[in-house]
Amino acid sequence: MRLDIQRTPMKPATTYCLAGVLNAGQGLVAKGELDGGDTEYAAMNVLHVDQVVMRKLTAWEGPITVVSAEFDGFVVSNEFPTFTLGPELMPDWMRHVCRSPRLWAEMKNRVSGTVQRRKRLNPEQLLQIQLPIPPREVQARIVEMLDAIDDQITALDAEADVLDELWWALGREMAAAVADEGTVPLASFCDISGGLTKNKKDFEQPDLVEVPYLRVANVHRHHLNLSEVATIQTTRAKAEKLRLQPGDVLMNEGGDKDKLGRGHVWEGQIPDCIHQNHVFRVRVTDQRFDPYFVSAWGNTFGRNWFETFGTQTTGIASINRATLSRFPVPDLPLSVQQDWARRLGVVVKTMDSLRVQAASLRKVRGGLLSGLLDRTVNIESAELEV
Repeated sequence: MRLDIQRTPMKPATTYCLAGVLNAGQGLVAKGELDGGDTEYAAMNVLHVDQVVMRKLTAWEGPITVVSAEFDGFVVSNEFPTFTLGPELMPDWMRHVCRSPRLWAEMKNRVSGTVQRRKRLNPEQLLQIQLPIPPREVQARIVEMLDAIDDQITALDAEADVLDELWWALGREMAAAVADEGTVPLASFCDISGGLTKNKKDFEQPDLVEVPYLRVANVHRHHLNLSEVATIQTTRAKAEKLRLQPGDVLMNEGGDKDKLGRGHVWEGQIPDCIHQNHVFRVRVTDQRFDPYFVSAWGNTFGRNWFETFGTQTTGIASINRATLSRFPVPDLPLSVQQDWARRLGVVVKTMDSLRVQAASLRKVRGGLLSGLLDRTVNIESAELEV
């Protein structure tokens, strides 16, 4: 491909559609309309369908894509050079190449600058990258296969999104059904504790142990993401005290409002696991209450309650132990709690299964694309595997 930039002057009282480039080759995003008189730029770059556009800044994040038809005529700043493909390349094939970690790695290796977040990749450096170019008919077959996988992923994500809406609807139904029931504060039937706070003095102790360590990033609304669990060194006494037990409800202290109070029930997936100080452990001590119901109630009704009664500091919402302790939970018969937990749990289980299938397909897709690019997978064997 070759550098091919068309500039257009920014004229007052003229409206321009502004675009941005998403990371990881995920395409373009509309950033609204701009009056030519409201920008410091004298001119901007015009996007044309089937061109390649990249962002020079933070190029190691893979901000590169092929311009789709809906963004034809949009404008971008001079931080976004554009390129026209040669006749050997199909735009749809290049669209998939832009989503390849191999290309991002090549881009990262060529960035220049002294400050990490300000390093740039200039057009000449991008054009130095060498990638194999299969014949156009092979490109077309690769595109057909990868598009088919993408369609499956999209369908799975769409089904999961519908179930997520159903889960919220059930949560609202549950809140309405128990609105007239009496409530009890969470602390009246639970032991609530914070997690590990890093202390430099701990590293001077002779009895250090290294244990798995759950962070806010692992604790999501109605599920736990255990794909990347960190480890940490602490004293044996703290590891014993903070060790999670099956049935413990994990709830986040804060972050943005979507993270506030969200959580799930620990089921003993990882032995000897503890939690950080930004994750509360809520351990039910009264057998009249079901931990799965407590978690479901916190994830649904609690979302607005925590936002209302939590604290806001520099735009970050949080709840402290005292606030969490007085969180009102309906005092329902155990069988009713378990019925609501079961209904919500069925939706979550199905939704998580779809998410896992989509993640597995993304992994397959990534491996297939890498193999096709470095020629460890040929088109014929790829067709057989798919």
